[in-house]
Amino acid sequence: MTSTSSSVAPKVSVIIPAYNTAALIATCLDSVFAQTFRDFEVIVVNDGSPDTIQLEQVLQPYRSRIAYIPQENKRAAGARNTAIGKARGEFLAFLDSDDSWLPNHLQDQMILFETNPALDLVYADAAPVDNAESGKTFMEKWPADGPATFEALVVERCQIPVSTVVARKAAIIRAGLFDETLARCDDYDMWLRTAFFGANITYRRKVQARLYLGRPDSLGQSRASMTEAYWKILDKAAQTLPLSAEQRRVVERRAAEIKARYLIEQGKVQLRQQHPEKARELFAEANLHLHNLKLSIAVRSLQLAPRSASRLIAVWNRFSGAGRYDDHVA
Repeated sequence: MTSTSSSVAPKVSVIIPAYNTAALIATCLDSVFAQTFRDFEVIVVNDGSPDTIQLEQVLQPYRSRIAYIPQENKRAAGARNTAIGKARGEFLAFLDSDDSWLPNHLQDQMILFETNPALDLVYADAAPVDNAESGKTFMEKWPADGPATFEALVVERCQIPVSTVVARKAAIIRAGLFDETLARCDDYDMWLRTAFFGANITYRRKVQARLYLGRPDSLGQSRASMTEAYWKILDKAAQTLPLSAEQRRVVERRAAEIKARYLIEQGKVQLRQQHPEKARELFAEANLHLHNLKLSIAVRSLQLAPRSASRLIAVWNRFSGAGRYDDHVA
């Protein structure tokens, strides 16, 4: 490992944003320092965490081996950008402070860059450490299908777990860094732009990280909020990127579909709150894009029997038109 005070720049800068993970970050850091690849520096950004006292106590034994940066809360994107601004490495390795790496992770990813110098970003499979629901790895639930192009990321044929990503710093800077206005899914937005601006992306179908998915305050916990974030990121891409006609068609079609999923989630909330008429309106708007038979039946049923909301909720829970994306944000 390259010392944080060394004048020799490391090959890799490990980027770790920390927020409310004092109980988990030691496992994260131990996995970094157990890497077989050693030419790296570690940058931990305390993003205005409410557990700062506990966090700094946990970090004390590591302080000689990390660069520690406290800042006011700027969310994950702002924390990552702060770390990138301090990073000395040619490559950036991203790791959330509640996740961890297997010992060969960095070595395996750097071999890909050595084998193919044209690569700009690589990622890998990961396994959940706290989700007994399925026991499936990330790529078993959301298989990578073909090259990880901009279009593949838009339609989610390829999905990228942030804690497995190693990327050339130049490619991230070329894409404009992380968008600090985004409360959620800033990593998805980053990978979209990185791919759009020409990054060559590939992946390993090998488990190289462990993802902690169970924190109740995790940004990924709210299905409706995550769906809304994906839709708005796609809408942002349509408005801000110089897309080709074909790319625009793909992005706008996918944005409309994800917006429909968001409307469905909002409709389900209205059902639970005993507002069947509002739910019907949301489902009907969603079905303008989805044209789904079961959704059409739900809309018609709500129109004919709006007071039967509790029974319709049970029916709705059997609705099977969600597809891979809804699984991802569950």
